[in-house]
Amino acid sequence: MSTNLIYEINEVLNGIEKYWINEKLAKQMVIDDLRNNDIKLISKLLSNKSINETYVQDIDGYKILDKEALISTLRYKNYWQDSYTKYANKIGLTTEGKYLNYNSDVVLDFPFKDCLLEGGMTTEENVLKNNEKFYNQIIAKEEIDTLLSPKVLKNVSKFNKDGKFKIENICDNDNLILKGNNLVALHSLKKVYKNKIKLIYIDPPYNTGKDGFKYNDNFNHASWLTFMKNRLEVAWELLSEDGIICISIDDFESHYLKVLADNIFGRENFLNEVIWQRAYAPINLKKTFSKSHDTVLFYAKNNGSQTELNRIPRKDSMTNMYKNPDNDPRGPYKADNFSVGPPVEKNIYEITTPSGRKVLPPNGYSWRFSKERYQELLNENRVYFGKKGDSSPSYKRFLSEVKDGVVAQTLWTYKEVGHNQDAKKEIKSLFHGKPVFITPKPEKFIQRIITLASNEKDIVLDFFMGSGTTQAVAHKMNRQYIGIEQMDYINTVSVPRLLKVIEGEQGGISKDVKWQGGGSFVYAELAKENQKIVDKIISSNTKEELSQQIDNLLDNGVLNYEVDFNEFINTKKEFNELKLEEQKEVLIRILDSNQLYVNYSDIEDTAYNFSKDEIAFNHSFYGGE
Repeated sequence: MSTNLIYEINEVLNGIEKYWINEKLAKQMVIDDLRNNDIKLISKLLSNKSINETYVQDIDGYKILDKEALISTLRYKNYWQDSYTKYANKIGLTTEGKYLNYNSDVVLDFPFKDCLLEGGMTTEENVLKNNEKFYNQIIAKEEIDTLLSPKVLKNVSKFNKDGKFKIENICDNDNLILKGNNLVALHSLKKVYKNKIKLIYIDPPYNTGKDGFKYNDNFNHASWLTFMKNRLEVAWELLSEDGIICISIDDFESHYLKVLADNIFGRENFLNEVIWQRAYAPINLKKTFSKSHDTVLFYAKNNGSQTELNRIPRKDSMTNMYKNPDNDPRGPYKADNFSVGPPVEKNIYEITTPSGRKVLPPNGYSWRFSKERYQELLNENRVYFGKKGDSSPSYKRFLSEVKDGVVAQTLWTYKEVGHNQDAKKEIKSLFHGKPVFITPKPEKFIQRIITLASNEKDIVLDFFMGSGTTQAVAHKMNRQYIGIEQMDYINTVSVPRLLKVIEGEQGGISKDVKWQGGGSFVYAELAKENQKIVDKIISSNTKEELSQQIDNLLDNGVLNYEVDFNEFINTKKEFNELKLEEQKEVLIRILDSNQLYVNYSDIEDTAYNFSKDEIAFNHSFYGGE
């Protein structure tokens, strides 16, 4: 499929003399004729398959041309490029026949609102920090379709208490762990899990500058919002009709995220904001405030006003508040206050206690019930006057009549759900005291979320898997789960942690839920194409190591169609003079980042040499299409 619609348009209009001036397409003339509904021009353009598929919609049998989108392509196509280094300009990356400057003269506060940000993450702070691809949804529809098409899954294994096994099939109730870019992975999941996920919990990068989210400083905030928007939109598609999504965030982006999420999920589906006390001790070195909390945003997919969350199990201390001092056959009860404020005039009346004492409600209050209702309650023995029958009345609220559990409040203290130090201790205890992950969440915190928003056997998804806390807790709570993580610690921290859960580790919530071990999960990786080369480039420690990757890149990489390789060869001397990190950036730019992973549609291509097991698994996963 062509990735250059401008090229397609040029080909279609080639030979129509009026649209060419000095061998360059007179775009404005084409635009003017489009606006004037020139039949010959429109017919000529729509005779091209790529143009037709991109700009024509079939609505109830009528073919509708999105004329404005086509005009936008003509007007803006060549201006939606990345920023490039001075050297990158020398290898043939141009717009309108002129090389791009590294520092753009035009800076927009929120550019890319209609774009898709690929958003890969890397431990290298310098490499690729300004190299993320933004694809405009109108101008680059084809690029986006290719990027988000289902990908091949490889290195597939199933883990259980007996070890690791190769498999050819996946079952409907299998837990799944995926390694790869989470945006690409989410779209690969859509075919199988659309409208099936009951709970999504994510703990994304907070964009604080310390969390791996490092993009062009000119667009950092806009980039983060675009990054989140692209992922939340597909998350909404994956949620079941009664599904819930919960997002952890701090104050740096929480208010912007709330507006974005309102737009995606609907403001009417916002359930609440929860404050989690993540720290219990102040940092006295701070000049203004010592942060002690994070925020969790709760959204329903539909009918937010009708959504009912599960309740938090009652603690023994709550149950112990119910007594039975008068041996009521209905069992223990709690004596609730009989008076309420502000006062209701008709509910102010005199009550006579069994001892004969006459009582009125306190000043500024009235009785909770009308005089008629009070008499009914008295006849039902639901009014308690104390052991001596001389106290003001109380209402008997029986334990047997109270709903199982209590409604969650919006303030979660560290005593209830743990704090950051608890989380770090949990991880360290699993890895012989080593601090293998910096920012985990405590298991009790995740347990609270899973308890409120899901039931046993429901599917729980976390596509910022991190250390695997969500998956570990879901496993112990008998939920089906999916985890997605791109970083290599998935193999050194996340998966090993889940293996310890299967073995029956007793940290976190294990004792609370009486966890004894067992269960299984399937592990798979998005099959790499260009990504494999990118990884080798990033891991090169010297220019000599890096130079060995150039032939590999040119021989095996899917290359950016915008690059002129004759220019690359002619400027190789200048390339060698660049710093190592700059060389890495240039080489990665040469690759087509739209082809980081192998498309499922290419799985039978012998050039990729996928095994029979891998091909069979992918057909099982995607339904054999």
